[in-house]
Amino acid sequence: MSAQNGADLVRYELRGPVAVIGLNRPEKRNAISDSVVNAIDAAVGRAAREAKAAVIYGAGPHFCAGLDLAEHVEKSLMEAVENSRHWHRVFDRIERGTIPFVVALQGAVVGGGFELAASAQIRVAERSAFFGLPEGQRGIFVGGGGSVRIGRLIGEARMADMMLTGRVLTAEEMERWGGVSYLAEEGGALDKAIELAERMASNASFSNYAVLNALPRIRDMSSEDGLFLESVISALTTASPEAEERLRAFLEKRAAKVKAPGHG
Repeated sequence: MSAQNGADLVRYELRGPVAVIGLNRPEKRNAISDSVVNAIDAAVGRAAREAKAAVIYGAGPHFCAGLDLAEHVEKSLMEAVENSRHWHRVFDRIERGTIPFVVALQGAVVGGGFELAASAQIRVAERSAFFGLPEGQRGIFVGGGGSVRIGRLIGEARMADMMLTGRVLTAEEMERWGGVSYLAEEGGALDKAIELAERMASNASFSNYAVLNALPRIRDMSSEDGLFLESVISALTTASPEAEERLRAFLEKRAAKVKAPGHG
């Protein structure tokens, strides 16, 4: 299949329990077209069937420079709405699916690329990474879930600052703002992302599922409703056979204890 028609737009590799998914339009700074969204959707679905955790990265010097504007200007009003809703559905499968995702970031993490990164649970950024939301300067608005996901990561006021002024942030600045989980040296983000994904893949599957699906819903609830749901999810996870075995292993001193950082 040609690079413009689907499969080659997104690379897919299974490394043990981890699916490694790569945006593969380096000549376009991995800009997201309709075909790319569909290819991401297919890769995410495959990862959910085959893996226990997944990593998304961008081929070449940039993670993703955002929306392919050449496609966007040709859409009618209703086509644009439906296109945005399709992005929402695909990215929601990353945020609230069955396996956790880590993104490895370098170079441009701009517009729709930042929206994609925000849908993952963990973001690892090389120091070359830079973050922007230039929609205000383009005469458009975020449409891939950024108003919700990015706003909740860094705060609505900071997101408004980026959109209104065109402010671009470094990886270090974005880490301070809460949009980056880990910093990595140049060339190290993908390896670090895979290391984290492997760690998550070793967790109990239902516990991972609960984190992905309960936490964002609890955030949207009142305190009392959130506490009630927490009790239900806690009881469900504890009652799973995998949890019973892991708790027994801990009680029988067959499982490692939590230690302070730097103490092995």
